Amino acid sequence: MTEDLVFVERTQSGDMAAFRELVERHKKNVYYLALDMTGNHHDAEDLSQEVFIKAYKNIGGFRADAKFSSWLYRITMNTCIDQNRKKSVKAMRLKETFDETHIPTHESFGSDVVKSPDKKAEAGLMQKHIDQALQKLTDKERSVFVLRHYQHLQLNEIADVLKITVGTVKSTLFRALQRLQKELAFYKADLGLENSHEL
Repeated sequence: MTEDLVFVERTQSGDMAAFRELVERHKKNVYYLALDMTGNHHDAEDLSQEVFIKAYKNIGGFRADAKFSSWLYRITMNTCIDQNRKKSVKAMRLKETFDETHIPTHESFGSDVVKSPDKKAEAGLMQKHIDQALQKLTDKERSVFVLRHYQHLQLNEIADVLKITVGTVKSTLFRALQRLQKELAFYKADLGLENSHEL
């Protein structure tokens, strides 16, 4: 039995300290996953809190034969998607463009971290364009892409998190890469998009 499952069982028995330990072990991954999905620090923080509230409320139904991190990833993805839909509906009602705040905080897929001061502005602009391009993908395409290229999950792990087949993961990832190639054609060489056939 993994340490996560030990803490899960203790939480299911009413041990709040055990749940706090689960939060400490996974809060960074949940936050960065939410950030990758939204491109917004404030949203990522709010969503992270919501994810752990949902996890605590539903932990009684968690089965020991599942992987806790995958279960938590699934809650995170669904929470992000729900939030995105709510914002889209709100934006339509207000008849104005959805306001996105993009602050580069994670590495661009297929590229090295740019550390030299003279390239910070260029890197920031590139990350902004990547975030904007990601928001143009469907929820499923963005979810699969983020889990594969930002969270570095294997195809079978992504299938487990999203409850879809490996074949669907592959086809969805391929479509996502094709769309990103089109949106980010200017950065094709820098981002390694030339190798998009490699899933």
